Amino acid sequence: MLDEPTELPEGAVVDLVPLAELMCGSDAALAPDDKAALDAALERSAQQAAEGHVVPAELVFARLRARE
Repeated sequence: MLDEPTELPEGAVVDLVPLAELMCGSDAALAPDDKAALDAALERSAQQAAEGHVVPAELVFARLRARE
């Protein structure tokens, strides 16, 4: 889901680029320890999703809207 006006067709695939890559040309902005921690967190998240431990996007968005 994009939070900006776009003329992309419904269902278009959008590649996400880390901000550090845009600013620095690579992920060099992350210290090695930070990159390792990020990689580990992403791996845990993927494992949780594979095990079915997920929260429906609709519920996440509803909770975020309720904070406003």
